[in-house]
Amino acid sequence: MTKTTLTTLLDIEYPIIQGGMAWISDAELAAAVSNAGGLGVIAGGNAERHIVEVQIDKIKHLTNKPYALNVMLLSPFADDIIDLAIEKKVPIVITGAGSPGKYIERLKEAGIKIIPVVPSVALARRMEGLGVDALIAEGTEAGGHIGELTTMALVPQVIDAVHIPVVAAGGIADGRGAAAAFMLGACGIQVGTRFLVATECNVHHNYKAMILDAKDTSAVVSGRPTGHPVRILKNKLYRQYCELEKNGATPEALEALGAGSLRKAVVEGDVTYGSVMAGQVAGLVKKEQPAKEIVDEIFAECEAIILKKFQWIAGK
Repeated sequence: MTKTTLTTLLDIEYPIIQGGMAWISDAELAAAVSNAGGLGVIAGGNAERHIVEVQIDKIKHLTNKPYALNVMLLSPFADDIIDLAIEKKVPIVITGAGSPGKYIERLKEAGIKIIPVVPSVALARRMEGLGVDALIAEGTEAGGHIGELTTMALVPQVIDAVHIPVVAAGGIADGRGAAAAFMLGACGIQVGTRFLVATECNVHHNYKAMILDAKDTSAVVSGRPTGHPVRILKNKLYRQYCELEKNGATPEALEALGAGSLRKAVVEGDVTYGSVMAGQVAGLVKKEQPAKEIVDEIFAECEAIILKKFQWIAGK
């Protein structure tokens, strides 16, 4: 399962993309995943151009393998980050939170591959019509900003609707999840939560500890009244949020409570009143290890599972 249309398209060894997690996915983590044979991703988030530029310059000294830049299109600096990607000759751009339509012609002219994250069939078809190279179909099990459809329901419907490579995301942390994604027809997987505890991930150790301590019910969704639901791990911030919702707080009040909370958790290590974004698979993540071990383990387990199932089907 290591050679797919995704590995050919992106010139990578394993069909795995590291999730672009704001404040977290920096050059060190991205380079570690790329050096492990996957596609490492630097997250632009809401950062200004000069901050992202430092990470792009840094990754070029850490790996000679392909990497990607994740551009959040809702960012006020999205135009600047796209300009930067073109100037720096970033090989792959992954987009989220909107349509990259106005940038596609320039990105294509620069030889940059474009992979949007999509939460629905309608957006997937629209993106294919714009000429993107592949899609990441992300289910609601994912951490951070989410859609409504589950990965199991979304991925096969997107695959049936388009003719370009589709990567499955949301709820994948081990070889079992990878095998399920491939059985649904995906040509690759995107993994975020498990890489939060990679040795090379620079997130605060309190954040890592909370992921490692997570249970199956630890990941919850906040922010639905604002129209921007986010999956996080339960803590006092979440309970405050729920109390405000119950008392009929305005979307503005809810947004004010969450302002700056991700940085508080990632950088300062405040996992009580910070936003600890993680997917529903956090309960499966039990150890910190190098990115290469994570990648190797996922695909060794995946291949063993698929081989065993086919042998069972064949009666061997």
